[in-house]
Amino acid sequence: MAAKGTKERVSENSCCAGSGAKDQARYDHYRIYNVQFDNEEQIKLFQKLEEQSDSLTFIGHAREIGQKLSILVAAHRVADFADLLETYKLQHRVLTYNFQEKIDRNMGEVVPEDVDASKLDWQHFFHLKTIYSWLDRMAAKYPGQLNVLNMGTSTQGNDIKGVKVGNNPANKAIFIESGIHAREWIAPAAATYIINELLSSTDERIQNLAKNYNWFVFPCVNPDGYKYTFEHDRMWRKNRQLFGTCRGVDLNRNYPDHWNSTGSSSDPTRYDFAGPSAASEVETQRLIEFIRNNVEKEQIKTYISLHSYSQMLMFPYGYTKEHVSNYDDLQEFGKKASAAIKAESGRDYVSGNLYETIYPSSGGSMDWAHAEAGIPIAYTFELRGPPDSQDLFILPAVEIQPTASEALTAIRTIVEAAAEKGYYK
Repeated sequence: MAAKGTKERVSENSCCAGSGAKDQARYDHYRIYNVQFDNEEQIKLFQKLEEQSDSLTFIGHAREIGQKLSILVAAHRVADFADLLETYKLQHRVLTYNFQEKIDRNMGEVVPEDVDASKLDWQHFFHLKTIYSWLDRMAAKYPGQLNVLNMGTSTQGNDIKGVKVGNNPANKAIFIESGIHAREWIAPAAATYIINELLSSTDERIQNLAKNYNWFVFPCVNPDGYKYTFEHDRMWRKNRQLFGTCRGVDLNRNYPDHWNSTGSSSDPTRYDFAGPSAASEVETQRLIEFIRNNVEKEQIKTYISLHSYSQMLMFPYGYTKEHVSNYDDLQEFGKKASAAIKAESGRDYVSGNLYETIYPSSGGSMDWAHAEAGIPIAYTFELRGPPDSQDLFILPAVEIQPTASEALTAIRTIVEAAAEKGYYK
């Protein structure tokens, strides 16, 4: 979620329809710059630059004085970009000089697709096929505790599979979706970690979560995009819907709640393309249908959306400064969760509503779940790394387990705090 990108590069981001299995986007000698805006002239310049350039990927938006912003710069634009920084006297750092090296390292941490599902762990990254096989294996290992679910198929015919952990009809339920943005690999990894912990943890606090609540966890609600990041372009964000010569809708801008009103685009070449209409995408429709069919029947009271990166715990709204009716509670729960993460790992996570914390955006799943589906506790987590990460979305595998543990700690803290205030009665 943390990126609103620029226009997709036709040659290097596989925007064109159709590509062979060996066609790989490459980012050799792409640099990551972190720039700071000290005046309005600089802000307006970079707002214009983001609109005009298809060789720069902005990780956020130029908005305010004092803001720091990371930008991925194509190799052939490095000289021009460096000249611009000098000419307009922008403070900056180069975080990475060759982004492809990080991708190569990351791909070396991927386990082959045909590996036995019993080998799934939280020290490597895994293909969609392996994750789904693991869900089936866990269902066989924990009969009566875990059931595999299928929302239906995606745009390209891939299943959108998840699980229900727990079967006490008296329990309230918690829904977790992850992988809506394809390149954020840590999100599906964190989801499988959470499933595993709910079933096997020896921590009494986690055992209580598993006993007192039912859990719906869908590790990858954008399966087409996720597969594409393994096979063609590690930095792909959207789904794979075809629009003439280009593909993809940002599924986290496609939900029918103030759709395409701010922080999204009507241009299908852009990373934040909201789609031709609200809920136009099959993946969006599948999730909406699932929530509508189950929110009352299963008593879903909490909705968590897992993303990366920037280390933030955010609640509605994304489209407006207006506060939700339970703003004070959500702020309190978020701050408690941030403090719990700090105590566990020393990492700093910022909490607040999405609009004020990261940037305005509309049509997100969290806003829809809260405002339209009536789920009172709703959060979007931006997991590791920090806002000025040198890795962007390419988090090293060594950080999977601690990052996933932070996510579960935050969820546990939020649920415990909400329970104390009667949200699950």
